[in-house]
Amino acid sequence: MKINLSNAVKFESRHNGPTEAEIAEMLEKIGASSLDELINQTVPESIQLTRPLDLPKAQLESEFLVEFKKLANKNKVFKSFIGQGYYDTQVPGVVLRNVLENPGWYTAYTPYQAEIAQGRLEALINFQTVVMELTGMELANASLLDEGTAAAEAMTMLHAVKPRDKKNANKFFVDQKIFPQTKALLETRAEPVGIDLVFGSIADLDVTDPELYGILFQYPDADGAVRDYSAIVAAAKENKVLTAFASDLLALTLLTPPGEMGADVVVGSAQRFGVPMGYGGPHAGFFATKEEFKRQIPGRIIGVSIDRAGNKAYRMALQTREQHIKREKATSNICTAQVLLAVMSSFYAVYHGPKGLKDIALRTHGLAKLTSQALKELGLQVGEQAFFDTIEVKMNEVSRERVRGLALGAEMNFRYEDDAIFVTFDETKTLADVEQIVSIFSSEQGVHAPNLDQLVEELELALPEALSRKSDYLTHPVFNSFHSEHEMLRYIKRLEAKDLSLVHSMISLGSCTMKLNATAEMIPVTWPEFGQIHPFAPMDQALGYQELFTNLRTWLTEITGFADTSLQPNSGAQGEYAGLMVIRAYHINRGEGHRNVALIPTSAHGTNPASAVMAGMKVVLVKCDEKGNIDVADLKEKAEANSENLSALMVTYPSTHGVFEEAIQEICAIIHQHGGQVYMDGANMNAQVGLTSPGIIGADVCHLNLHKTFCIPHGGGGPGMGPICVAAHLAPFLPGNPLVKTGGTQAVSSISSAPYGSASILPISYAYIAMMGGDGLTNATKMAILNANYIKERLEGYYPILYTGTKGRAAHEMIVDCREFKSVGVEVEDIAKRLMDYGFHAPTVSFPVAGTMMIEPTESETKAELDRFCDAMISIREEIREIENGKADKENNVLKNAPHTAQMVLIGEWDMPYSREKAVYPLSTVKENKFWPTVRRIDSAYGDRNLVCSCIPVEEYADQEEMA
Repeated sequence: MKINLSNAVKFESRHNGPTEAEIAEMLEKIGASSLDELINQTVPESIQLTRPLDLPKAQLESEFLVEFKKLANKNKVFKSFIGQGYYDTQVPGVVLRNVLENPGWYTAYTPYQAEIAQGRLEALINFQTVVMELTGMELANASLLDEGTAAAEAMTMLHAVKPRDKKNANKFFVDQKIFPQTKALLETRAEPVGIDLVFGSIADLDVTDPELYGILFQYPDADGAVRDYSAIVAAAKENKVLTAFASDLLALTLLTPPGEMGADVVVGSAQRFGVPMGYGGPHAGFFATKEEFKRQIPGRIIGVSIDRAGNKAYRMALQTREQHIKREKATSNICTAQVLLAVMSSFYAVYHGPKGLKDIALRTHGLAKLTSQALKELGLQVGEQAFFDTIEVKMNEVSRERVRGLALGAEMNFRYEDDAIFVTFDETKTLADVEQIVSIFSSEQGVHAPNLDQLVEELELALPEALSRKSDYLTHPVFNSFHSEHEMLRYIKRLEAKDLSLVHSMISLGSCTMKLNATAEMIPVTWPEFGQIHPFAPMDQALGYQELFTNLRTWLTEITGFADTSLQPNSGAQGEYAGLMVIRAYHINRGEGHRNVALIPTSAHGTNPASAVMAGMKVVLVKCDEKGNIDVADLKEKAEANSENLSALMVTYPSTHGVFEEAIQEICAIIHQHGGQVYMDGANMNAQVGLTSPGIIGADVCHLNLHKTFCIPHGGGGPGMGPICVAAHLAPFLPGNPLVKTGGTQAVSSISSAPYGSASILPISYAYIAMMGGDGLTNATKMAILNANYIKERLEGYYPILYTGTKGRAAHEMIVDCREFKSVGVEVEDIAKRLMDYGFHAPTVSFPVAGTMMIEPTESETKAELDRFCDAMISIREEIREIENGKADKENNVLKNAPHTAQMVLIGEWDMPYSREKAVYPLSTVKENKFWPTVRRIDSAYGDRNLVCSCIPVEEYADQEEMA
């Protein structure tokens, strides 16, 4: 026997599920002689790549981690005192290890199937409670993308809800002391929708202006100052002007909350609650408002409801993904938010509790005040305005540059403006840091540093009475029970056990691509060289990041067949918006700014029309034919009718129906013929990589869901990343940033707060591409198509498959039609809930066609797991047949009563017309690894009628239930 001396196992074989033997079995089952034959039957020959991807050779896992550590070491981790919305924080070890580094939390999907997502939902309702109580508001959502996005959402929501006698008012006044990244994002979002932004001093604000509909305050402001705005808010209210505050959760443990000043909206970032800076993200933005705006609030609200047994249960309330309901009438395209980061922030608040949070805030404020006092002792001019964590030191240019040199020598970063230096403190800073800072300034001044011990003795909280918080917060037991690590660990694990994730079974969600998030890809995310860098740190301290960005942009550009890439958009919906804004800028640059019509197929994701409206476009819908393809005749008609004003077509490829449309190049040509651009939604890119590309197909721009195709995990509903790749003529317009040079020569304004979006999770996609290589990525795409067609073949005799290509093949996903079961009272929701009893999360339900399931297995699932899922679906079909044959009751059966909990089958009398075993162990394989839903089917209507979106004591909930 020949001995193999290499210990190398290619990463590709770890990522792709099926073995060579299984591939052969699956090919035989579907009637294809080889993978290549299957691909030729699936992907139109005219758009197939004629050369392999030009990417570096695939690295082994161990090899990659060694090389990537060298890249990481090119970043310099200095102590940051820059502030401006980004702060060093101490991630509690119990949260770091058991949430951020735990696949049980980071591989879960958005909690649409609430019965198997109760843990995440509880953590998110804790988050909402933290936000509501610290801001003093009545309602909060379950996080947004970042502070700038949240401020922009406040601006547009207030515009939508302004009073009737302000219906023609379009002016939005913004405090000139707003964070610069927020200012840039407001500018991006305001102009296309006709909002007139005015930046100025609050002292110059005229609330009687009839054109004024809203005001945004920064509290504390960008220079650290804290002011009492209650009189201005009251005057605004008298004049029917709405008010929003961008604020800081840690500061609000000490400061009078905006809600007590009369604010209508409060936004900000929860980053300093236990989430690393990560060179800008991901971080959870927050959004709080009044209950009267509950149907206009962007994003998702987690609410309290009851299950079928009357027990308390959590769910997403009010169908808050409004873009899937209102589509082109939506005012927000928010889809995913930063759920994993919101969960971390909520656990941070639970772990520290109200006293711990206040202590952190007092220490932070105390260090800032101590430094301020010491610098005054040196004779320096220090700002006299009340402050929380930031001090301003007036300095001329020469002194400022001397301080900069000394600070860099001490590995400290301050913020430098024309005539001042700003120093911001956070929970990680110490007395030793204050001594170092004072030493730097005293050295520059050429004087002795003052005695800090005496100043420490005299230190007291210095906030004015009107700005000092008097109201209690976080009084619920959950924030006052888990302060020892042991108890916190148990609480986290208790919630984790309630959630189904990829650690349990495949999650075959169509259009969501829940694939392996390999451990080797995840390891660098928590390295300090990536996590502890401020996004506005000097560029020479982030050379590792810059190399990562350059390589990743190059690779994604090659994969898509385009000319350049922007890594800024921090979600798929942000990518859509960014792509459309780049197209808009292109038309304006050519003197064709009147082009504002977007053609969108009726099958498109709901975020497509919502993004188009936000980009100032008018949506014209294009029909689909009976095979699910774009109706080319209708497209031609609509393109011709709107030729003069045609801006773009938004198209998903393969189609949302899971088919490679043969006419795609003709479709793109029609749009170009009429002067438009083609935007491709990259949701289904997992069927393209290495086989075809948006560039070959004829598109001009596409976004990529890195949290789908390129392995960033879904995190229970975020983080996401949605970079855009563009053809050469659009490259000059790629988005920029006010503080860091990014984008093209004629860059559109910021799309996300941070210059590179959620930079700290980009190592995941980088690792995936580096370890797979071009051939590995191509093979993964082939495997995804094979797995989908295998499931299609196994289920075809039991369920109708709605759409296939011209040769009877599916792409990487397929739609199973469940509408015929309505005749016996079975809805697609019943099948989804019954799948929980088999240990599976349901595929995508009722999208893009009502009453169907869209199944996407991905390349990472083995044949054994595919068979387990298919066996479950076939078994459920037989359970439906029992109803059809009259063996089971139409109303009282295993589907209608699903899911079945342990409590249901173990406690009390069993009065169902089927056995306990049938309820919970429908197949022998389920016994081997049973996942128990913790609640029965949830009453959605009850939760919407009785909206409760914060932690409330059990007895209060019971009272509310009685009232209902």
